[in-house]
Amino acid sequence: MRALMTSLRFLLLAVLLLTRGIGPVAAAEPAGPAKAPAAKPGQPKTPPGQPAASPFPVKATEGLPYVYTNWKHFTTKEGLPNDHVFSVKADGPRVWIGTENGLACLDKRTGKIRNWRQKQEGETDGLPWKVVTAIDVDPKTGDVWLGLFGGGIARFSGGRFDHFHQLNSGLVNDVVYGIAIQDDNVWVATTAGANRYNKVTGQWSTFTEKNAPMEEIWNYAVSYNGKGRIHLGVWGSGCLEFDVKTERWTPYLDPDGEMEIDLFRDDGIIHVIVTGASEAEDILWISTYFGTCRYDRRNWRGFYASQTGLPSDFTNNVRARNANECWFSHDKGLGVIADFPTMSVVSYTRDPETLRGKAQVYRDGKLVHTVDMEKGVPHSFNICCDIDGNDVWVGTSKGLGQAIGTGYYRGVQEKPEWLTGKNK
Repeated sequence: MRALMTSLRFLLLAVLLLTRGIGPVAAAEPAGPAKAPAAKPGQPKTPPGQPAASPFPVKATEGLPYVYTNWKHFTTKEGLPNDHVFSVKADGPRVWIGTENGLACLDKRTGKIRNWRQKQEGETDGLPWKVVTAIDVDPKTGDVWLGLFGGGIARFSGGRFDHFHQLNSGLVNDVVYGIAIQDDNVWVATTAGANRYNKVTGQWSTFTEKNAPMEEIWNYAVSYNGKGRIHLGVWGSGCLEFDVKTERWTPYLDPDGEMEIDLFRDDGIIHVIVTGASEAEDILWISTYFGTCRYDRRNWRGFYASQTGLPSDFTNNVRARNANECWFSHDKGLGVIADFPTMSVVSYTRDPETLRGKAQVYRDGKLVHTVDMEKGVPHSFNICCDIDGNDVWVGTSKGLGQAIGTGYYRGVQEKPEWLTGKNK
């Protein structure tokens, strides 16, 4: 079994390099101004930014989820060090952005962006590595912790960077995919296991197959729920939950034991190649290479693109907003389970020819409304996202997007304002 999983891991590594940002990116979209799509014969042209007529009208009594129709884009033109965004973290009046060529900080009040690039030879301070794959902010100190792809981790505090790597610390590997702050501890997900670093004592703990339920040690993600639970996303080992109080592990695996298919529906995690886990209101949401799922501590529910309207089953990242709403970064768009009880899904994509945005609303896998927008996600290849109050920040292979949530509401509503364009 281990040999099969190891072979599959390296077979999928080529795909991983695309999705997580190392290597070639998705096909570039044509540059230039967006062109309005041509109306079909007999149909009126849709004004820019207004909802398009839907061939599947929804009854008002059924209600609709919130749809983000107001978007801003940030690229190198606006000051980013690189358009390939791997990580994004909302931090009050600031937004931290990790890219393929440096770190950026967006001041939401002024709109200005400050950059830090990899320090050059002879410099004593500065960003120690150019590829920033993970970001978290210490709520106690305000320190910014960075995961570096090939460079270990770094702490940005008081205007300087402190660098931790295999040669000067207990870090198990320098290829870092995820980082999370838990009280006085910094958790790190690497390709050779996970680390826990205590900032007060300076003690490092390492978790691999020797002391944790990892059949494979390639860790893609780590998150903290704020209530004593750490979650690791691991290649081939599913989602691992660590109880901070008892220091015990709980592995979440697909119990049917079949890696190629989900043999029995909703019997456990949808697949063991996990790219992320995010918990909100005691509900755990998980992203994998082959679908997504939700766990309420009693029941599992798996979601496939063909059955829900989500853009794809290949999922790079996940961010939960609450028990019934979760955002997924897919290789073919941004997918949102906007209301779990009604299985209302919103899929955000970008037309590669017109460069216009599109939001499609599904219920139980059936398309019920389409919104044509002058601007939507910066690119359909989504890598990361973060919730910021009513707004959402989205990192893609072609820039950062801000979904502005004017009039945002939870669940579904009858005749919402976005349907008429009044929420702009």
